[in-house]
Amino acid sequence: MSRFDKPLAGGQVQRTGVIMGRKEDNIKKATEVMNILPQIRNLCIAAHIDHGKTTLSDNLIAGAGMMSSELAGAARVLDFDEQESARGITINAASASMVHEIDDVPFLINLIDTPGHVDFGGDVTRAMRAVDGCFILACAVEGPMPQTETVVRQALKEKVKPVLFINKVDRLINELQVTPEDMLKRFEATITKVNRLIKQFAPEEFKKSWQVSVLDGTVAFGSAYHNWGITIPYMKKSGVSMTDIFQYCNDEKQKELATKAPVHEVLLDMAVTKLPGPVEAQPYRIPNIWNGDIDSEMGQSMVNCDPEAELSMMITKIWMDPHAGEVAVGRLYSGSINQGESVFAIGASKPERVQQVSMMVGGDRITVPRVVAGNIAAITGIRSAAAGVTLSRDKDFIPFEAIRHYSDPVVTVAVEPKSMKDLPKFIDALRSLAKADASLQVTTNQETGEALLAGMGELHLEITVYRIEEEQNIKVKVSPPIVVYREGIEGSSRGHAFEGKSPNRHNRFFFEIEPLSEEVVAALRSGDLGDGPVRPNDAKETGNKFGELGMDKDLMRKIYAIKGTNVLVNDTKGIQGLHETRELIIEAFNEVCVKGPIADEPVQGMFVRLTDAKLHEDAIHRGPAQTIPAVRNGIKGAMLRARTVILEPMQKAFVSVPNDWLGQVTREVTNRRGIIEDMPSDGDVTTVVGVLPIAETFGFSNDIRAASQGRAVWNTENLGFQMLPPQLFDKVVAEIRTRKGLKPEPNSIGYYSE
Repeated sequence: MSRFDKPLAGGQVQRTGVIMGRKEDNIKKATEVMNILPQIRNLCIAAHIDHGKTTLSDNLIAGAGMMSSELAGAARVLDFDEQESARGITINAASASMVHEIDDVPFLINLIDTPGHVDFGGDVTRAMRAVDGCFILACAVEGPMPQTETVVRQALKEKVKPVLFINKVDRLINELQVTPEDMLKRFEATITKVNRLIKQFAPEEFKKSWQVSVLDGTVAFGSAYHNWGITIPYMKKSGVSMTDIFQYCNDEKQKELATKAPVHEVLLDMAVTKLPGPVEAQPYRIPNIWNGDIDSEMGQSMVNCDPEAELSMMITKIWMDPHAGEVAVGRLYSGSINQGESVFAIGASKPERVQQVSMMVGGDRITVPRVVAGNIAAITGIRSAAAGVTLSRDKDFIPFEAIRHYSDPVVTVAVEPKSMKDLPKFIDALRSLAKADASLQVTTNQETGEALLAGMGELHLEITVYRIEEEQNIKVKVSPPIVVYREGIEGSSRGHAFEGKSPNRHNRFFFEIEPLSEEVVAALRSGDLGDGPVRPNDAKETGNKFGELGMDKDLMRKIYAIKGTNVLVNDTKGIQGLHETRELIIEAFNEVCVKGPIADEPVQGMFVRLTDAKLHEDAIHRGPAQTIPAVRNGIKGAMLRARTVILEPMQKAFVSVPNDWLGQVTREVTNRRGIIEDMPSDGDVTTVVGVLPIAETFGFSNDIRAASQGRAVWNTENLGFQMLPPQLFDKVVAEIRTRKGLKPEPNSIGYYSE
């Protein structure tokens, strides 16, 4: 039920804000077209925060007859979550299906509106897996911003083709009063920036062909709010020129302009003619997102988007419906999903029955008996489904590659129910939240009921706590936010192996440790090199990939495992019985990667070499209780020998403020250990570009408002981790360890050699 509906007795729905118009006809047509694969387009709208994504979505939906055109731009029909309405931002990626006709041929457009706020970037990444094309929005006034770069990179990583819509053109003309020449210069600068990003991040085969251009119709201009848009092909079709547009805006006749060049018609024409459908896109996307044999029957079924083949569906979103429970939304790459059939969530032990199959229209679900390959569908009944999970009728189906998020959780809060009677309900609520949001990390203490929620920022955790309290009706206690740090390696212990002994002293393992290069860490983070134990059969291929990044190819062919951005290699020769302890060595390595020696924080960027081992000849004396502590101590001791450091999460802030309040804003940034990198000026407004530790950003929003009397506009992007200043090392380590119930000082290197 959408937020324009009022529930009536008997479960009926009364429309209060959405005029039905052509909606039923369109739904009927959509259910027919969804079986004609060449006439399907799956696309998303992605941009920096406040560049107009949801307003544009409204207009596209209204233009397709799915809501009243009077409400378009103000209704924000895809922001159907209460918090989205209250805060005026998009939090969830929301889907809508609509029909658009070109020359009397109907096309089904499955559209996903994505969040722009940096805290909800995970939703953008997951949405990109479901689509083949993407509208990148850029504000005509601000131009491409940090989050614009992030969404372009996310789209290209998933081989999603972008086109560009330059929004808020009316503001250039009416507010900034630029000349037509200046306006064209601004457009040119925006297009150049976006093309530079495409050239930088696009797969090799698309670096040229995916460049956006005004002349070929892959760039549109317009105003989502005032409901008009234009492209070169549409100029030829309608006779409206750029001079006309300038005149209409100057004369404040944008309503008239919207009838001559409606934004929905311009952009949906562009979607159909310039963006690929599933039949065209799956041949190059499937090898990018599925690790199985492309030449196998299943591989070819997906490449050909075969609706009659075995089901392969990837879940990209879970949301809670107060009446139907968990709703799983995902993309079908082959086969069909049918109401009442049983399917496996790959990794689950038993099949589950699909209770309902639906198409999505904002907060509404339109029930259909069957959805085929090439579409985005919503299903209920599959309790094992979670964001990133693959569905199939074949329990041995090779799942799709995991969705890689560009940022790790950097802020944690401890949450527990105020009343112990709510504990079972609280644990269920956390389980649902973790399934719905793969960017949220949840760990619980089953005895006390306390949960640690790790998220992308203050707002992300605030929204999560709101959902527990308001949607699940559980009152909770929340701790102040805690920053998630990392442990890393500053130096190297090469040539000085550290010896880890087993409790029975019969087994010894020798380790050397050094940091990985930034290039290798970036490749590990993006998932290009894999994750988890490396099978002996795959070690050669994996070693070659590391070799391409400048590492010793022969050494890397001895790789044992990858954990996050850490690597373990067996560099021993002829150690009898070592292969029998392989799994235990990897298990101990994984434990250290999760909890480092300094502060029990996760470790990143570490290259571990096992250089020698002395094992007891009897396997009974080198079991888990002996091998795991020996390896764990050996790696931790080697880390200390290589100089372990604490890494803190950083954020880049962009604060635009009138010059009268510039001094107060720069003071706020520098008082928080911030470093000001640039201060570009545009008339009476200066933008302060600074780098801040996330530990110092709590309450930043309120303080910036106070410092500028509410006149500052700002946004942020996560920058990853940087080394904590040495003078803060002891203080921060003691605080982290005390919070975790450990003694304030970390163990010395001697502790691990005992």
